[in-house]
Amino acid sequence: MERVFVDTDILMDLLSARQPHYEAAANLFSLADEGKIKIYVSSLAFSNLFYILSRHLDTNQARKKIIQFKTLVSVLSVGDKVIDLALSSDFRDFEDAIQYFTAIENRLEILLTRNLHDYKKANILVMTAEQFLLSSS
Repeated sequence: MERVFVDTDILMDLLSARQPHYEAAANLFSLADEGKIKIYVSSLAFSNLFYILSRHLDTNQARKKIIQFKTLVSVLSVGDKVIDLALSSDFRDFEDAIQYFTAIENRLEILLTRNLHDYKKANILVMTAEQFLLSSS
C-alpha cells in the first residue's frame, strides 16, 4: 500500500470543499477510504484545521467535520527533532518546514501539497493531489 503525507492545504480543500481543488482532494481521500493508500498528516494540521474551519462554522460543526476526517488518516507527532530541523532549515514558511520534516522523520517518500514552490529543495517526491492521482491510475 502506498503511503503519502498530505499537507494542510489539501486537507482544507477537502473539508471546506474549496474549488477548483475539492474534486482531487475528495478522490485522494476516497482512495484512503477504500484502503488503496494510507494518508499521514502531522498533529499540527489539526490545530490549523480547527482554527480555519471555526472561522466559517460554529465550533460543534468544525469539531464534527474533523472527527469524521480523522478516521481517514494516521496522525504523526511533531516532536523536538522535527521542530529543531524546521528551525534550522532554509524553508521560508515555518509550517511547511514542520510538515516536510515530519514526513522525512517518518520515512515517507511522497508529500502532497499545492505549495510545490515551497518544497523545491525537498529530498522526497513532492506533488499535487492531481499529479498523484494521475500517476497512480
